[in-house]
Amino acid sequence: MARYRETRSIAVYLALGASLSVILLTLIIFWLDDQLLWWHLLIGLLLIFLINYLITLKTLDRYVYKKVKLIYKTIGAAKPDQSNGKTPQKQTESLEGVNRAMLEWSKRQRTEIEELKKLAVYRREFLGNISHELKTPIFNIQGYVLTLLDGGLEDENINRTYLMHTEKSINRLIAIVEDLEEISKLESGELKLNLQQFDINELSKDVLEFLEMKSRKYKTKVTLEKQSDKPALVKADKKRIRQVLINLIENAMKYGDKEENLVNIRIFDADENYLIEIKDNGSGISEENLPRIFERFYRVDKGRSRDKGGTGLGLAIVKHIVEAHEQSITVRSQLEKGTNITFTLEKA
Repeated sequence: MARYRETRSIAVYLALGASLSVILLTLIIFWLDDQLLWWHLLIGLLLIFLINYLITLKTLDRYVYKKVKLIYKTIGAAKPDQSNGKTPQKQTESLEGVNRAMLEWSKRQRTEIEELKKLAVYRREFLGNISHELKTPIFNIQGYVLTLLDGGLEDENINRTYLMHTEKSINRLIAIVEDLEEISKLESGELKLNLQQFDINELSKDVLEFLEMKSRKYKTKVTLEKQSDKPALVKADKKRIRQVLINLIENAMKYGDKEENLVNIRIFDADENYLIEIKDNGSGISEENLPRIFERFYRVDKGRSRDKGGTGLGLAIVKHIVEAHEQSITVRSQLEKGTNITFTLEKA
């Protein structure tokens, strides 16, 4: 403010100087013109002085003083504290807040970009996988039908065999479409669960009897372990949990590659839930593939998996069914040591 007052004083001096200059000019004119009277000169000088003084001060105050005052206020606000040599606390906090907000925004943008890249890769893989899964049975059907049309239909040695192969490929195609439809319903919430009370021990036993023929086919020994002979009553959709057990146990049978393939089902009492564990001694899954085994059409060993059959959607359906029950499913595995899949169900 001292500088502001100093600037105002300079403006006053300038006004006075300008007025004196006008007075001097008037005296020169009066000296040269003999017809002007002295009182004319006095009145003229006073009027000139007052008008010039007021106009000068008003102009300077309007266009100079206010600008200078604003500049001084701005400089004073940003000026470091003379006592400790630091920027005022409020200004520092404001700058730190802006900087922090910018860093957070930048971090969010990078995260979103990475997520979009991952989704793009997943979408390309999914489209490629579904194309391959649908293309295989379609091409098989086309090949068998063309062979029959080219004369194979009259050949009793191949006509029935080719028709049976065609039916098998059609059934595979139907299974893929039905599984895709089921996943779509599970994801959209259209598929409603029929919750009821049942014994998970008894259901597991029924599933093992249902898969007995397949266990012989894959030369797998399947065992069921229970903590007690008492019923393990759960509240869930019995039909869907049966589907979960069939998918998980059948998967464990398929990928056993030992001379003695073992699959063990164990049921544990875990406070509010029952924990169901399906463990095998197969080839196992590598750590990098574990996070993706529940993805649609994702196969750890693509060539061998397709030879084993299945739509590539079984585990994805299992995960959706378990999560629809508001329960969890986890997987642990080690190469050459087998895989352990565990899910929970609410007690009745």
